[in-house]
Amino acid sequence: MAEQKYYKLNVAGLERDLPICPINEHLDIAGFVIFGDIELTHACAAELVKKIPEHDYMITAESKGIPLIHEMATILNEKKHFVARKGLKAYMVDPISVQVKSITTAAVQTLYLDGADAAMMRGKKILIVDDVISTGESVVALEKLIEEAGGIVCGRAAILAEGDAAQRDDIVFLEELPLFFH
Repeated sequence: MAEQKYYKLNVAGLERDLPICPINEHLDIAGFVIFGDIELTHACAAELVKKIPEHDYMITAESKGIPLIHEMATILNEKKHFVARKGLKAYMVDPISVQVKSITTAAVQTLYLDGADAAMMRGKKILIVDDVISTGESVVALEKLIEEAGGIVCGRAAILAEGDAAQRDDIVFLEELPLFFH
């Protein structure tokens, strides 16, 4: 069995060793997971809220962005944020949906937004929040959901911009995350 390799990340004043994970025969990524790391989630949220544009609401895709958006909303004393779900839920009335293919997910997925949430977005400035932006496919899917709901995308924010995403000028992020080609 091969020895696990790590990438040392410094973000929001904290240091974490991220495991290097294979995506395919030519590409590895550093696995960044904030689930359960309350210190990291809070520190990143506190730094990110200093950089984001004015907005009416924030949205993230299920699931790794959920603790981040919750902490950001708490710091900002916001009463509501939205989560685009990866499955249709029984409580959803008149949901809207889009398809997305993420670098870390093998299959195409569908994101759903409850019709009541979509109605709240109409005419409002919506900030997209995620833990990592890489290929941008999840961001594009969220943009489509916001537009279908009649909302206005006012910005995109993430803890990390991976690979070419770090060169984009339409993303607010805290640190770059390299891709590992072989």
